[in-house]
Amino acid sequence: MVHQHFVVPVALALLAGGCTVRVDSEERLAREEQRFQVSGTPEVHVSTFDGPIEVRSWDRNEVLVEVEKRAADEEGLKSIQVRGSKQGNRVDVDVVRPSGRDTFVGFGIHISTQAKLVVSVPRQVTLEARSSDGSVRADRLEGRITLRTGDGSVRAVDIKGELDVETRDGSITVEDAEGDVTLSTGDGGITTSGRFASLKVKSGDGSVTVRADRGTEMKSDWSVTTEDGSVAVYLPETFSAELDAQTGDGTVRSDFDVQGGDTESRHRRTLRGRIGTGGNLLRIRTGDGSISLRNW
Repeated sequence: MVHQHFVVPVALALLAGGCTVRVDSEERLAREEQRFQVSGTPEVHVSTFDGPIEVRSWDRNEVLVEVEKRAADEEGLKSIQVRGSKQGNRVDVDVVRPSGRDTFVGFGIHISTQAKLVVSVPRQVTLEARSSDGSVRADRLEGRITLRTGDGSVRAVDIKGELDVETRDGSITVEDAEGDVTLSTGDGGITTSGRFASLKVKSGDGSVTVRADRGTEMKSDWSVTTEDGSVAVYLPETFSAELDAQTGDGTVRSDFDVQGGDTESRHRRTLRGRIGTGGNLLRIRTGDGSISLRNW
């Protein structure tokens, strides 16, 4: 990652692909790309040792991986290895951490050797994207989508099928998801919206907001959990489930008529009962914070 503690004048000489661009007196930038022809629904695996990943769809039977390498000097750039391969309809691109090269420190500038990936794939895809340290974003994809980062935020927009997101440290934002959704962060807030068939949301430390769009039908039990933070769940007025909501320190409030629940108490920590006609289990937990079940 790059951390600049003061403003440095930047002059970029934009050249052809694969060139080296001088950013300032210390930092270097280089770009290269790898292209793979595919058919049907490709299986794509991409990873980087340090840096963000962006994945988006396009209308081509081709996978394009653009790698932007960053280092303190030319030697650092050359040490970053990009390994690409294709077997059948599976594409693998891994950017490997250079041995013995990490962060340059001098005159208040900290420069980590890193590689950013910008990946273009067919809309229907099986995808696994991993960064050891960096944000991950995916837009307009259909299929089984797996997003992982050791340290960084994750954002996914317009994902249909199966979405599985995990970050050890960072927030998660998901918009317009449809299908099975699993979201987990060790430290950070989670915000998600869409039509969920199954839903598993877990934060080690952070607030959680879930908005189920109209037309949502539970196909299995849902779980929404945070160890420390408030939880807000927005559900369509026709929603049905068996509710089990509990907070260790806070209040559970519901806009719904929960049959069998304690509808009188305004300071309850537990609310269990049937919403609508019942059905699958909606389990909500927070160790410290309020729980709001909202009708919209």
